[in-house]
Amino acid sequence: MSESKKLSLSRRGALTSLAGLGLAASLLPTLARPAAAQTAAPAAGGKTFVMVHGANNGGYVWKYVAARLRAKGHMVYTPTLSGLADRSHLMSKDISLETHVMDVVNLIKWEDLRNITLVAHSYGGWPGSAVPERIGEAIGSIVFLDAFMPDDGMKGLDLNSPQSKKDVLAAIEKGEVSRPPRGGEPSPTMTPEDRAWLASKATAQPIGVSLDPIKLTGARDRIAKRAYIRARGYPNPNFDDAYNACKAKGYSVFEVPCGHSVQVEMPDRLTEILLQVSA
Repeated sequence: MSESKKLSLSRRGALTSLAGLGLAASLLPTLARPAAAQTAAPAAGGKTFVMVHGANNGGYVWKYVAARLRAKGHMVYTPTLSGLADRSHLMSKDISLETHVMDVVNLIKWEDLRNITLVAHSYGGWPGSAVPERIGEAIGSIVFLDAFMPDDGMKGLDLNSPQSKKDVLAAIEKGEVSRPPRGGEPSPTMTPEDRAWLASKATAQPIGVSLDPIKLTGARDRIAKRAYIRARGYPNPNFDDAYNACKAKGYSVFEVPCGHSVQVEMPDRLTEILLQVSA
């Protein structure tokens, strides 16, 4: 007997046995349904969040906010970008901004996500700005959290801080593919334990993401619901400019009295804002 016939008969026998046990009504539809037809969706009334972390971090940085949202019945995805944190073993000279854009785009595609709230923190604003260009139809709301918002044609080096730019250029000169993590500005709203935790998890940032110009047509500004959150405890002219530009464009804007790592320092307040502006 051929392998295909054996598989067919085995599957038919399993379904018949289940039906005989009185389980057909609940299990047969699920067993018969192709996996591709099962679109990821939250429970009734729930929402779907995809959160993009910043430089030197990983998806772990969202753990406080993710736990709060999941406890309320929402779906939360916190991908780690290639070359960082739990994916640091993939560090390579080939990692570019496009790589990080596709990390997020492909998650949304392969998980069949719809009407998501896309949240981008800090460096995450770079891939976060480009993701709507590829898959804007899946995004119902976009939130920039103390994040870069580059214009078309810009590259990371155009907006990097003097120290970050120096680190990138030094890495290029040495033939290295990444720059080391550096501690952020001290914040009185972060506990010593959280500061130590973040420092222990930080990994090098691939420099390729700073070298290629971004291609934008304004798709991020065409998302139905848009918001920018500024952490006033963290001085940064790039984020001030982004906040002001978003306010002028009709984004919902918020200010929080903490340092740059809002998701760690003020998770309750951030959760409230995200639910307020989510799709």
